[in-house]
Amino acid sequence: MKLSFAKTPHILSVVAAAALLAACNKPADNAAPAQTASAPASTATATGPVPAIIFDMGGKFDKSFNEAAYKGMEQFKKETGIQYKEFEIANEAQREQAIRRMAEEGASPIIGVGFGQASSIEKIAKEFPQLKFAIIDSVVPDVPNVQSVVFKEHEGSFLVGVLAAKASKTGKVGFVGGMDIPLIRKFQCGYEQGVKYVNKKGQIFANMTGTTGAAWNDPARGGELTKAQFAKGADVVFAAAGGTGIGVYQAAKDAGKLAIGVDSNQNHLQPGTMLTSMVKRVDTAVYNVAKNHTPGISNLGLKEDGVGVAMDEHNAKLITDEMKADLEKAKAGILDGSIKVVDFMAANKCN
Repeated sequence: MKLSFAKTPHILSVVAAAALLAACNKPADNAAPAQTASAPASTATATGPVPAIIFDMGGKFDKSFNEAAYKGMEQFKKETGIQYKEFEIANEAQREQAIRRMAEEGASPIIGVGFGQASSIEKIAKEFPQLKFAIIDSVVPDVPNVQSVVFKEHEGSFLVGVLAAKASKTGKVGFVGGMDIPLIRKFQCGYEQGVKYVNKKGQIFANMTGTTGAAWNDPARGGELTKAQFAKGADVVFAAAGGTGIGVYQAAKDAGKLAIGVDSNQNHLQPGTMLTSMVKRVDTAVYNVAKNHTPGISNLGLKEDGVGVAMDEHNAKLITDEMKADLEKAKAGILDGSIKVVDFMAANKCN
């Protein structure tokens, strides 16, 4: 069995959210300009409605979760020639407003990126039953026009935990989460299990950045937490924190220690000190929803190639043949059921 491979993005700019009305009428990059209010922009093509995507806080160029979703929509646009509508959330109040505006304009499917959009997707999908909706990273149950896409993050996190334990010289590793929610505890729990699979005496230090949406975009705080973990003896830190992770990776680079990225392949951000990235194929999920919306729940793990470990030229010198062999062994065990990885969100505990 081969390890999942993800190509790296090289986009470095960050786009600030525009005014809601203008942004919702704005086609994706390189699309034709939106029409004026007197002649509303069309949301239909010769083959059907135009899809729309609502990026969550952090923006579509967060080098992580949102950016992976953006890449999926860009792939859809490139392959189909169909433009899409988009909006980047600047504050939590904009979620419902943006989704509703897209629905009023007839966009379909309307894709909400991130668990924080679940309640708004559920509410508006019920009001517009003729349109298709999707939520990435959460579940909206029993709404027939909604597709919910979730991931088995615990499986991918287990694998990077294996690598962290193998790479650590101190037997101590760290974890920096973004917002303290069950989903991020799911990453942490899987990671800890992977570490313990390799080193039963391994020590894991864990910190969450905060309890609000701002925790996804605080690189300075991410760096501080990482430095504190290094001071305790950790020499590898896994960040599941969106844009906050950028500070984690910089702190590892500055200290000459190792970091692990998340969601997108982030190995290129700090080549030489990025051990790997736990990749969630949000890009593939978004592309598939845009191209072939399927109501119900899609749960993507190792078997479905929904999560994986990034291996490329940027971390090739950090991953030994022994580490690769142990990784393949762990992956095989998860797939054949001989290794049971606890899902924190399902069990509400990590043991």
